[in-house]
Amino acid sequence: MTISAANFSKLWQYLPMLGQGLLVTVLLAALTVACGFVLALGLALMLLSDVRPLRRYERIKTDDIKKKKHYDRIARFNPVKLLASIYVAFVRCTPSLVQIFLIYYVVFGFISLPKFTFFGFIQFERFVPAAVALALNSGGYMSDVIRGGIEGVDKGQTEAARSLGMSKSETMKEIIFPQAIKNVLPAFANEFVTIIKESSVCYTIGVQDIMFNVKSIQSATFIIAEPLLMATFLYFCLCYPTSKAISIVERRMRQSDQR
Repeated sequence: MTISAANFSKLWQYLPMLGQGLLVTVLLAALTVACGFVLALGLALMLLSDVRPLRRYERIKTDDIKKKKHYDRIARFNPVKLLASIYVAFVRCTPSLVQIFLIYYVVFGFISLPKFTFFGFIQFERFVPAAVALALNSGGYMSDVIRGGIEGVDKGQTEAARSLGMSKSETMKEIIFPQAIKNVLPAFANEFVTIIKESSVCYTIGVQDIMFNVKSIQSATFIIAEPLLMATFLYFCLCYPTSKAISIVERRMRQSDQR
């Protein structure tokens, strides 16, 4: 296999296709991060919840140590936290490609989406399942980041807010959450870069992203290496400036914290 300038010149006419793929990739990543954030926030609150419907068992008095430990285990049972933990474990322990196939072929196999295109070339019935699958995956990964950000806020601030008469929800909304978001903002920006790269697997269900158009160009021209190099260049042009912008924001945030 050789790489030649002549092959690159043959690909010039396919640049509009790659531009369309670039737009799809950016839209997919932006929608994924936005929806994934909402899901991650909900999962983080579930992981931090104290919903214990059987807590009455911890008030049972007994001299039998084994029974007391058994009652304490029952009292600690938190179904909300358990569900969130199972979901996060599933997302972390299964490949994203398998998750995309499950969403597209299984979940949306029972849901009839309208078939139309927007921006003239993006197929709605394929774009939506891909965005849902990536958002579910991103939310599972980022939930622990948000949970850590919330737990990283000094507990003394919570106690001070409660002593001033603020409710638990008001304390979370006005005191804890703004600081937690500041702590996890760099991680979410990095997640955007990660999603840009991971979105490349969505071509397997027909989403017309960069890789889908690269495969189409390869099939039309029988040129293999050059389209892949062009895709590599496009992903680099998306991810590298974003990574540098994230570094600048992080540096400025650290400077503001030191003042």
